[in-house]
Amino acid sequence: MLASLTGFVVVGVAIVVGYIIGRIDLLGEHARPVLARLTFFVLSPFLLFVVLAEADVRTLFSALLPVSAIAAVVVFGIYVLVAKLVWHRPAGDVVIGALSAGQVNSNNIGIPLSLYLLGSAAFPAPVILLQLLVFTPITMAILDAVTSGRSSLWKTLGRTAANPIVLGSALGTLVSVSGVDLPAIVMEPARLVADACVPVLLISYGISLYGQRVLGPSGRRRDILLATGLKLFVMPVVAWSAATLLGLSAQETLIVVVLAALPTAQNVFNYSQRFGIGETISRDTVFLTTIGCVPVLLAATLLLGV
Repeated sequence: MLASLTGFVVVGVAIVVGYIIGRIDLLGEHARPVLARLTFFVLSPFLLFVVLAEADVRTLFSALLPVSAIAAVVVFGIYVLVAKLVWHRPAGDVVIGALSAGQVNSNNIGIPLSLYLLGSAAFPAPVILLQLLVFTPITMAILDAVTSGRSSLWKTLGRTAANPIVLGSALGTLVSVSGVDLPAIVMEPARLVADACVPVLLISYGISLYGQRVLGPSGRRRDILLATGLKLFVMPVVAWSAATLLGLSAQETLIVVVLAALPTAQNVFNYSQRFGIGETISRDTVFLTTIGCVPVLLAATLLLGV
């Protein structure tokens, strides 16, 4: 069981390094926006292309996909109902809050934890596919429309299709589905750039933590606590319920519950930085769920372990 903590240690060390860099002001005042743009426009698209291109298509479209989709959509819906209809939050904050509640860290935490807890690094692939080819285009379209002030459907769709993260995800999935075996001269340079994404993203997140207080007087404490509660407790329960109703095996049920219990994706923080919306919500939810998911994951493996 101690081996399962390795993924958290790896992530934690990178975040601490970023915090130290921010504290000593090593990279200057422009470090955060520069790293955010680098991650969003260059590193993330390469990483997503490599991960999806190398994924087994049978895993991508397995029975895990509909259960993960149900869990995410239910959590999104609950958050939107509360934040929009009860608290009357702006559309941008609602989108970032909903993503904070339902978009899991299926890559840089999900892959190593899947390997240590479940025995294979391939299980997060359907969630990666769902988030990047379904949730991300919708998210980018809404955030782009909110920040640009443009409401043309075709222009929004065009900008979404040209989004580098969407393009990287779509191309990677196309390679996987087609069965094309790309030569090393193509994959190795892509993998080199992709390998820089996770550490840079985590270091950027660590830099953002310096000078900030979790659950500080930002006016968004309720949003953060709602997103955190939905992510840590409601989403795994919904995944377990859906898996039971759909007749998944004990092993498959454990997999979808573990995937649903993963912390909020750092990509959500990257999106909020990129568009200048809901940064406090995403940053604090990522922090709280990354710490809080440890006992939840351990409890899930003990209760459902096969």
